[in-house]
Amino acid sequence: MSGLDRNTPIPTEITLHKKSRLLELKFDDGSHYQLPAEFLRVWSPSAEVRGHGPGQETLQTGKRNVEITALDAVGNYAVQPTFSDGHNSGIYSWDLLYHLGANQEALWADYLARLEKAGASRDIDSTTLPPKAAGGCGKH
Repeated sequence: MSGLDRNTPIPTEITLHKKSRLLELKFDDGSHYQLPAEFLRVWSPSAEVRGHGPGQETLQTGKRNVEITALDAVGNYAVQPTFSDGHNSGIYSWDLLYHLGANQEALWADYLARLEKAGASRDIDSTTLPPKAAGGCGKH
């Protein structure tokens, strides 16, 4: 899925909409997809997310408000986004992006079901964040 299949349509237009957090893709077969940053982040093809084989996947949680802060071309076959949570190791080939767009509804439903089964959330779990530094003079 992450290689480049010669039969996969090629993007004719890629637009990053930072405000709406969408990556818009238009392909040469006329298909058009708008992929949310959160969706792309949780379906990252990186080893950090996918593991190195079946059953090694890591469920991504707390990504509801993630943004794409940069989008770099990788040759003539892929893009590499940098996400606001620091993740930047996923290379999204044209065939992967096409697959994600064409199967977005089913993939999103699968992700939500896995979150629910794990008792996890799309929101950041504030109980795992380090405590905020106390303000003021410390005498009150």
